Amino acid sequence: MSPSRRALRLCYQGAVLLSVLAIAPLTWVWLASSGHRVVAGTSPGWTAGVPAAPVALVLGAAAFGGTPSAMLARRLDISAELYRAGRVEAILLSGDNGRTGYDEPTVMRDYLLARGIPGRSLVLDHAGFDTWDSCVRARTVFGATRLTVVTQVFHLPRAVTLCRTAGLETFGVGDDSSRAWAAPTYAYAAREFAAAAKGLLDSVVLDSAPVFPGPRETTLDAALQPR
Repeated sequence: MSPSRRALRLCYQGAVLLSVLAIAPLTWVWLASSGHRVVAGTSPGWTAGVPAAPVALVLGAAAFGGTPSAMLARRLDISAELYRAGRVEAILLSGDNGRTGYDEPTVMRDYLLARGIPGRSLVLDHAGFDTWDSCVRARTVFGATRLTVVTQVFHLPRAVTLCRTAGLETFGVGDDSSRAWAAPTYAYAAREFAAAAKGLLDSVVLDSAPVFPGPRETTLDAALQPR
């Protein structure tokens, strides 16, 4: 027996509703971050278009042994450019150190040290397990109030929006990774539908605490002291 017209109509309406619910979180992060983000490397003097801030927050990604992944290395290179251009005074390196033998923040620090960024300007957050945790901890654990978050373009709207929702005055700089790594970029971009939904749930609906919420650290305060 074929389905009734009413049943078909209900199925259609349900499909439309599910589509709207799937798109809504991604729309939220794009609109909330509009006007607060730029793409790195668009011109020789691109750093001049980034508002000065006390700190750059570099969000972790994969590391292999003692080497950052290609995308993470690009984030670190951007933060170094911002530092050398005087757009930030310190760099907060937030990543995963949740299991023995895996330490993203230390890999990130060593990469920047090897490129001439002074160690006194580098601060490590070993409990940046996801974007929301990194943003909340930047404010509550490290005392940041204004920062520039650095990541890839596909991740940038969510990163900027979550940091702003966490109470930070935030601008974002993203690497257009599609130019060098098209296939992984599009795969990660597709995952942003689910990631944006989780971000909305964590930040707005539940106001979730980080996995490790404290205690307050003074390492960023020290890095920002006049020299």
